[in-house]
Amino acid sequence: MMTTLILGGARSGKSALAERLAQASGLEVVVIATASQRQDDAEMAARIAHHRDRRPANWITIEEPLALGGAIRREATPGRLVLVDCLTVWLANLLFSDGADHAETGVVDLPARLGAERDALLAALADVPGDVVLVANEVGLGIVPLGAINRAFVDEAGRLNQAVAAACGNAVFVAAGLPLVLKGALPA
Repeated sequence: MMTTLILGGARSGKSALAERLAQASGLEVVVIATASQRQDDAEMAARIAHHRDRRPANWITIEEPLALGGAIRREATPGRLVLVDCLTVWLANLLFSDGADHAETGVVDLPARLGAERDALLAALADVPGDVVLVANEVGLGIVPLGAINRAFVDEAGRLNQAVAAACGNAVFVAAGLPLVLKGALPA
């Protein structure tokens, strides 16, 4: 079993690296896509199409915007590689899953489901029987954003990335398409 977290900024090459690792594995590949296509978001639809069009036709794609730990448990079997793209979108889905409006100032009450799903993800990674590659954005490298919900998102993304990196055997940071191994080794 191999678990790898690939971190990077927007358009850094992190998804492309994850896809190359999946292809090179020689295993059956299942992509767990966390982005949901909303009918009113043409820009996100274009992003989803871009990722979908790059994948080989024989890869299986499962859309799971919320229950990621359960999806990994179902799909990560011996002889298979599960590629999760991406944890940051998944976190945003959970952060807004309760439909609450968030004020620009003050304390943000995180949805209870966020903690439960995060715990389920980490538990799944602890004893997964197959290979898993997870993609996530490193959003905390810039300035502290305006707005309480934005700061809460950056904080939760940082905490999630730390926890997933600790749970994975390998962690890789990608900048300008170049991988930098942070933990373990770049899987062959």
